[in-house]
Amino acid sequence: MTDTDPATDRIRVVVVDDHAVMRAGVVALLTGEPAIEIVGEASDGREGVGLVRRLAPDVALLDLRMPVLDGAAATAEIVALPVATRVLILTTYDTDAEIERAVEAGAVGYLLKDTTREQLADAIRSAARGETVLAPKVAERLVARMRRPEPVALTAREREVLRAVADGLSNAEIGRRLVIGEATVKTHLLRVFAKLDVSDRTRAVVVALERGLLAG
Repeated sequence: MTDTDPATDRIRVVVVDDHAVMRAGVVALLTGEPAIEIVGEASDGREGVGLVRRLAPDVALLDLRMPVLDGAAATAEIVALPVATRVLILTTYDTDAEIERAVEAGAVGYLLKDTTREQLADAIRSAARGETVLAPKVAERLVARMRRPEPVALTAREREVLRAVADGLSNAEIGRRLVIGEATVKTHLLRVFAKLDVSDRTRAVVVALERGLLAG
């Protein structure tokens, strides 16, 4: 758990955003919060990392797309520093790729810039405690992504075997076509069944076609 400033019992925050107006707006929003103190500002990720290294704030509030060093890369560097600073992303971008990069880099939270003052202040307090903070839209995207089936890759030989099954060939006929033993055909099919989570040849072909695994 990150300790707040023992003298003021405030959460010390640095704001890193390349847009001066946006940065000033965030600072203005938080200035009236009695438990939060803005101790520094930076206009790009590299400057932000240096600021965190010098000031060791409780929370670093980072934009995502910035010059010199973007938010995700800056997050990774901050997390690697010998300080207990938590990183909270505040951005306009909510694509899967952007969210994944930030979370994988070590950010404890991901907020969008339409968040209210109260939500932002609450998020900073939660981040300072090491709690995960996600904007509702971001949480929905992460949950949806987790529910998607994992991508499956078939080997070239497995695709050949499955195409032969789709052509209506028996295991023996597939073996003759591909010049492999019938036992080897069965082994390939069992691996395909396991990858596609199916239990028979027909279903394997249907699922493979649905996922575009037999193309090419």
